[in-house]
Amino acid sequence: MTNQDRHPLTLRDVSEAAGVSEMTVSRVLRNKGDVSDGTRQRVLEAAKRLGYVPNKIAGALASQRVNLVAVIIPSMSNMVFPEVMTGISQVLEETSLQPVVGLTGYRPEKEEKVLYEMLSWRPSGVIIAGMEHSDASRAMLRASGIPVVEIMDVDGTPIDSVVGISHRRAGQQMAQAIVRAGYRRIGFMGTKMPLDHRARKRFEGFTEALAKAGIEMADHEFYSGGSALLKGREMTAEMLRRTPDLDFLYYSNDMIGAGGLLYLLEKGVDIPGEIGLAGFNGVELLQGLPRELATMDACRLEIGRRAAEIIAARADHPEAAEPVRIALEPTISLGDTLRRS
Repeated sequence: MTNQDRHPLTLRDVSEAAGVSEMTVSRVLRNKGDVSDGTRQRVLEAAKRLGYVPNKIAGALASQRVNLVAVIIPSMSNMVFPEVMTGISQVLEETSLQPVVGLTGYRPEKEEKVLYEMLSWRPSGVIIAGMEHSDASRAMLRASGIPVVEIMDVDGTPIDSVVGISHRRAGQQMAQAIVRAGYRRIGFMGTKMPLDHRARKRFEGFTEALAKAGIEMADHEFYSGGSALLKGREMTAEMLRRTPDLDFLYYSNDMIGAGGLLYLLEKGVDIPGEIGLAGFNGVELLQGLPRELATMDACRLEIGRRAAEIIAARADHPEAAEPVRIALEPTISLGDTLRRS
């Protein structure tokens, strides 16, 4: 889909889809006037299906865009996204554009609400985490007529532009490194997969690569909520109680991996001789641990920068812009917890 194929929807589009006048559509969307319940429902369903979002910029500004970039991410408590935001801000501070952040909590219904509100102010672009969205969110993004950059992941079909890494490939590469190092009894610990699509893809890539090497996952466990460090400790203790012959533990992120590492060091376990460990994300905060955790850099800063560069370029030259796909290549750091093969 080219940029020219994507144009903002109007009241007329909704009125034609709903079979009512533009005035009736306006009354329904502004919640004004006397409109029957049946007509109101028909208009709202048509607007949602098309992805129409009312324009909150009034009067003389109605045909223009504001110098804001909507950045929609799951969380700021997750250490991944502040670094992404740093990359975005570094690029946009050299332009007239300003980022505005909306948080979804990994919930599709919250993402719909955040998108609806942000798009109603007609930003100059949208940067949004992930490629999995509800039908309503996808419709709004496609109908917005503004540049959209999905970030963090490239495993899927983008709405417009996309910048990220292949999480499925990242999982495969980590599994291959673990197998090369001679580990065979492998356990996995991670977040609940329905909430974290990127962790799910890494898990799928990881298990696929193990299967190709003739290895079946020996144990796995998933968690949601709570302190990641504490969860890492608790899950590690429980998994080794349940499956004591494991020789490697792969964590879906560095924070639970750090919890597992601290637990094992307290127990006097030989790392990486008796048990090897690896996480994901390359979180700099954890470089002060007693042992450096094996991990994989997720290219967070670069993802933020490249996404912002696409939005800035499209703002300057909207007529010539085409969708961009940028797949970055993460690197594995063996640290002190993965044997050199």
